[in-house]
Amino acid sequence: MRTRHTGAGWLLIVAVLLAACSPRKLAEAVIPDSHFVLTRDVAYGNAPRQRLDVYRPRSARSAAPTVVFLYGGRWQHGSRTEYRLLGNALTRRGFVVVVPDYRLYPEVRFPAFVEDGAQAVRWTRNNAARFGIDTTQIFVMGHSAGAHTAALLALDERWLRGVGSHPARCAGMCRLPVRWTRCGLILTCRR
Repeated sequence: MRTRHTGAGWLLIVAVLLAACSPRKLAEAVIPDSHFVLTRDVAYGNAPRQRLDVYRPRSARSAAPTVVFLYGGRWQHGSRTEYRLLGNALTRRGFVVVVPDYRLYPEVRFPAFVEDGAQAVRWTRNNAARFGIDTTQIFVMGHSAGAHTAALLALDERWLRGVGSHPARCAGMCRLPVRWTRCGLILTCRR
């Protein structure tokens, strides 16, 4: 007996092969991303790792609230390129998402990670018009080590002041984990 594969079946097989068995890569391969515009590899400082990606809603009609997301990795590893799904989820809800890389240990030591995060927030504010960002609604968010950095940026004024940005430029912090419900993502942001 001969088996016939549908177009969707072949698409799934190809997606699995291309994803090399990585769940994140598989999800990125099958989730449509036509609702956002991605600007990659933008410099926010002079160091090679001081680069960021910007995800913005394609259909935004006015300036949007923005999340600067700082990933975890014990300040030793990680990459902005691993957060396409986060960019996808938040742009679907109307947020602009900025995901910066930052310098890593042992090349640098604390507080360089926090200083890089502050520079990324300053860059976000300074480039608001270019990317449709509401400067009164720039939030920081992070995971693991990135959450530590985000908390310092949101709660301790010296970090933003240290890069020449007023602390009020950061509207607050969004917490992880976010909650998923039948209606979608619930993101809690506090001033």
